[in-house]
Amino acid sequence: MNNVVTFGEIMLRLSTERHLRFVQAKTFAVSYGGGEFNVAVSLANYGVKSEFVTIVPDNDMGACTVKEMRKLKVGLDNVVYGGDRLGVYFLETGAGTRGSKVVYDRKYSSFATAEEGVFDWEEILKDATWFHWSGITPAISESATQQCLKAVQAAHKLGIKISCDLNYRSKLWNYGKQPHEVMPQLLKYSHIILGDIDTAYFMLGKNKVDPNYQNESSLPILYEEIFKACPNLEIIATTLRYSVSASHQRIGGILFDGNKVYRAKLKEVTPVVDRVGSGDAFMGGLIYGLLSYDNDLQKTLDFSVAACCLKHTISGDYNLVSLEEVEKMMTGDDTGEVSR
Repeated sequence: MNNVVTFGEIMLRLSTERHLRFVQAKTFAVSYGGGEFNVAVSLANYGVKSEFVTIVPDNDMGACTVKEMRKLKVGLDNVVYGGDRLGVYFLETGAGTRGSKVVYDRKYSSFATAEEGVFDWEEILKDATWFHWSGITPAISESATQQCLKAVQAAHKLGIKISCDLNYRSKLWNYGKQPHEVMPQLLKYSHIILGDIDTAYFMLGKNKVDPNYQNESSLPILYEEIFKACPNLEIIATTLRYSVSASHQRIGGILFDGNKVYRAKLKEVTPVVDRVGSGDAFMGGLIYGLLSYDNDLQKTLDFSVAACCLKHTISGDYNLVSLEEVEKMMTGDDTGEVSR
């Protein structure tokens, strides 16, 4: 049986309602989320055993968070209690030509200040078949970077498949390190990477590129440079997003396995209910497809794009959809008709 372990921080999400701006808000809607946990939720919804590893404070906020995680059927055996506070992020929900805005309040959180040895990675991963992390974790703090490095090294030692969503967050890299100083030593262990070509080049310390994703002949050359820098890499995927407005997105995807470029057709998504977590939905779909579709990479990519599109229609961080709903959209049924 597949057992996917994901590692990262879960946060309290406080979002404005009815597309209000921060200065207009009198109340905030409370929910929870975090990139790596969102992936675990998607996989649990698809019937894949998933487990989330994190640290939360031993107080009422930590208890509320664990209660939230438990109801989503994600394994929590390696959730640790410690530190002083839960990370928080505030979301101003955009509309039309006004984009959404995020403000983080996660400095000195329990996760950001996790002490050496808090996680026994070889014990945690002993029954795992897949380990997932993202570029958000090493952006949080020096401590989080070291925890992530120990995790990928243990997963590599145990022969576990490793995936990473690059997830560049410029507002988080503020503890004295830059991505090109940290990410190469982590990415060299990864087998699956999700991210834009330009982001990958930036994080690997390569010269900036402005890729033309419509140019079929140039893509393998650009992707190949990432393969050279990441010796264990098997597949790199890129979510294609064309933003007509905050309320209207065109979503597609590209996958490269070192030999062939696979492309998914663009899908129209309008109106957008909540874009946050859509990349995590793509990542969850990618992992599911690679585990389930017997190396059918086109089907895997189509599933990932369909999952990403559906997430845009759901409020909150999680992609609360079933396997059947994603497969239905993947095969072209995106009418949104009432199911009776």
